[in-house]
Amino acid sequence: MAVLTALGGLAACSSSGEAPANTSQAAGGGKYTIWDPYPQYDGASAWVKLLQACGSQAGVTVERTAYDTSDLTNKALLAAQQGNAPDVLIVDNPVVSTLAEAGVLTTTQENKLDTSAIAPNLLAAGQSGGKAYGVPIGANTLALYYNKEVLKKAGVDIASVKDWTSLTEALRKVKASGGKGITFSAIGTEEGSFQFLPWFWGSGAQLTKLDSPEGVAAVTLWTDWLKKGYAPNSVINNTQTTSWQEFATGDYAFAENGTWQLANAAKAGFGYGIIPIPGKDGGTAPAPTGGEFVGIPVQKDTARYATSQKLVACLTNTGNSLATTTTLSYVAPTEQVQSEQVAQNPDLKVWVEAVKAAKGRTSDDLGTKYPKISEPMWGAVQAALSGSANPQQAMTDAQTAAASATQ
Repeated sequence: MAVLTALGGLAACSSSGEAPANTSQAAGGGKYTIWDPYPQYDGASAWVKLLQACGSQAGVTVERTAYDTSDLTNKALLAAQQGNAPDVLIVDNPVVSTLAEAGVLTTTQENKLDTSAIAPNLLAAGQSGGKAYGVPIGANTLALYYNKEVLKKAGVDIASVKDWTSLTEALRKVKASGGKGITFSAIGTEEGSFQFLPWFWGSGAQLTKLDSPEGVAAVTLWTDWLKKGYAPNSVINNTQTTSWQEFATGDYAFAENGTWQLANAAKAGFGYGIIPIPGKDGGTAPAPTGGEFVGIPVQKDTARYATSQKLVACLTNTGNSLATTTTLSYVAPTEQVQSEQVAQNPDLKVWVEAVKAAKGRTSDDLGTKYPKISEPMWGAVQAALSGSANPQQAMTDAQTAAASATQ
């Protein structure tokens, strides 16, 4: 969800292609392969220079291949089957459980990666069956951007927005003043689920029970906003990008979006602010974590693990983490580096708070069950918003489908 969207405005410069065979090398030298989902970064980028520096530090040459996120998972699975897995693999966090279940990744216990400083809620996104299969390189999540001018015209004090009731009242005032309320992405894909989850989890609902009263309340909230004209019907087909484009017109009071829009917000031409997404009864709603994990795939030559561990440790250590997360538009996974980020850029404070409250989509030991739950969930949201089913029926149908798929 994250890096490709976050840096989509940069020139895409892919070094992707068929991956070279990973022939066995002595642990103390030779070539070590790293695959990542950042094709927008070429050999002159700070990211690739860091990879090369980590290789030099470990006494090896790094051979890096970049793929689009969707291609990377399939190529990693195929390479593992053929015995040509890369030495280091960087993948979107929901993919970790899929690769772990397929036997592609080693555990942090096996590969000796140190996770002691990593925030537990972020580490959980890469855990399956109680075992961790990598280290988060960084994280991002969702919050609410707001337009100061639109709220001022409506007589809304942003400090009053603390829960669903006060947010809905703010939207009512905005509409009454002639403005537009809130825009978000409810498209029938994982993007729609990603944007719905803060409201779903913020109601107290659990993914194992989509049709709970709490889950139905979350769908009802969005549905009522559309019925009352507080949100546009376009949200049904909005991606996170098109939703942002609506907010960038300057007409909307609020937009649900991510860290990756900070640069665009600065260019919007109007005063803006950011608040965490509120929970139903107050507090910060848990939003899903975006971001990648760095893992070490299974190798026939286990002597390679020691050097692979050095490469991963270099990429994720405290000294490099600040530069890495800044380059990738992420919040760091450790409290120490998060503090350094906020000191450099106070605008990141709200994002650090949101990340601290966030949770992985595959957390709660859902693992590979998550996609089988997510699809019925986004289908339910689509059904409710389009009026083809009421929120209760939509979520009841979704729960039936999810239960059948995960048995």
